[in-house]
Amino acid sequence: MRENRQQVFFVEFADAIRPVFKDTVVYLTGGFRTVGAMVHAVQRNTTQGIGLEHPVTAVPDLPMKTLNGSVHSAIQDAFHSNDMIKQILAKVVPSEILGEKLKFPNGRTAQNRFLKAAMTEKLSTYAPEDPKKHGLPTEHILNIYDKWGHGQFGMTLTANVLVDPTNLEAVGNAIIFKEGDSSERRALYTQWAQKMKQDGSLAIVQLSHAGRQTPSYVNPSPWSASDVQLKTPDNQYGKPIGLTLEQVKTEVIDRFVYAAKFSFECGFDGVELHGAHGYLLSQFTSLTTNKRTDRYGGSLENRNRLILEIYDEIRKEIPSEDFLIGLKTNSVEFQSEGTTLEDAKEMCRAYEKRGFDFVELSGGTAEKFLFNHERESTKKREAFFAEFAEQIRPVFKNTVVYLTGGFRTVGAMVDAVQRNTTQGIGLGRPVTAEPDLPKKILNGVVPSAVKDEFNQNEMGKTIMASCSQIEQMGRKSVETAGGNLMDQISDFTDGKLVAKYDEAVVEFMIELKKDLSEGRTPKSIVVFN
Repeated sequence: MRENRQQVFFVEFADAIRPVFKDTVVYLTGGFRTVGAMVHAVQRNTTQGIGLEHPVTAVPDLPMKTLNGSVHSAIQDAFHSNDMIKQILAKVVPSEILGEKLKFPNGRTAQNRFLKAAMTEKLSTYAPEDPKKHGLPTEHILNIYDKWGHGQFGMTLTANVLVDPTNLEAVGNAIIFKEGDSSERRALYTQWAQKMKQDGSLAIVQLSHAGRQTPSYVNPSPWSASDVQLKTPDNQYGKPIGLTLEQVKTEVIDRFVYAAKFSFECGFDGVELHGAHGYLLSQFTSLTTNKRTDRYGGSLENRNRLILEIYDEIRKEIPSEDFLIGLKTNSVEFQSEGTTLEDAKEMCRAYEKRGFDFVELSGGTAEKFLFNHERESTKKREAFFAEFAEQIRPVFKNTVVYLTGGFRTVGAMVDAVQRNTTQGIGLGRPVTAEPDLPKKILNGVVPSAVKDEFNQNEMGKTIMASCSQIEQMGRKSVETAGGNLMDQISDFTDGKLVAKYDEAVVEFMIELKKDLSEGRTPKSIVVFN
């Protein structure tokens, strides 16, 4: 309970003074943030009333939310807890600019600048021996997007939906593939689109092919641009097979096109091709993994050819001009032979010229995992890839640009838009803690995302925690949760809960290693209660 007591500035003095009062009611003000600390102070008879100052400037209806159980604490801002002067003098940044509509080259509009970024869910069916039952979205998935469907996003992306049933990012990926087509699959994807669109958001399927980043227990010999194996400390990935020219058409282009048309027919507003983070399309664009000598290798133009051909074939196959086609691309890979800033600018010129409706800028690969701040300057601006995006942004005249990774405060989001670093704001991990964060920001209820108590240098663990929160979101629909979008979502602003999660991760990793050593398919998510 020491943590609870440390929140309150004058608790030890109040403990000593409180016995003086018999009839006079006592309030204690200063430092209360969590419900646990408030309850603890009352139960100890340190105080009878709870005074709130800074927390209710960020969330004016905090007492109501606390009493109806929709929150467990005040939001935690990004200030150091001892930096009281900055807290008091902090400028409340108006969020109106974030509510502005974005118009795409094909004439479609997003209702605001917020993008729900794609995050792996690993909650679909896994039945590789039965194509009709393999990679089906589950009720869990539909419940998750029911929550985000009440979040007031301008555009909502699915998780990375795979286009090849044998080249998966993880067990439990949703998949769209011709061999598995069925009325059941189409009905589930149609429901998925409907959940995403509930409050006016555009519903976009992120289409992906893992290539050499397919775990060996899923496929020991996945496809790739070349036979360059992904080396990791746990030897999780097998040696890939380089695709022949014919296979590039049948196993990649045709599969992306089929999945895009399927998405269109199920009511989605568009697709985003996943060309970042070391997945197959970026395995073609990067010299690290592309050692080909044919028309898909060598020059930057050749390495970028596959993405452009997929775009062209989707446009030919889908008659509607309203269907959006976007791309997630790396602004930089941070590897000796990886995509450089100049490469990224040149590739983006080609995407603009071809007519992509939007591009989402990100960065890094599985080998150089860069969802953290490499430089102090990016830390101040929050966005991980802001400086790279700023240099790429002028390339785009018509294509709408989203920047994803690191945004936490309204001030940083507004600054990125005002600087013209980006037009749209992509949110990932913050919206697993608060599914309706855009709505709260646009309504002026909060000035930032909540700040968890994880070590921010342990990026892998924070991503695992977000996956656990996503699983928690899927346990109930909005209706069965009584309208509470935060139902069952772990509050990782609580340091003690984070410590418990750390223990759960250790147990999970032990079990994973045991499963792998004994030839079993391991679990993909830490299920945390």
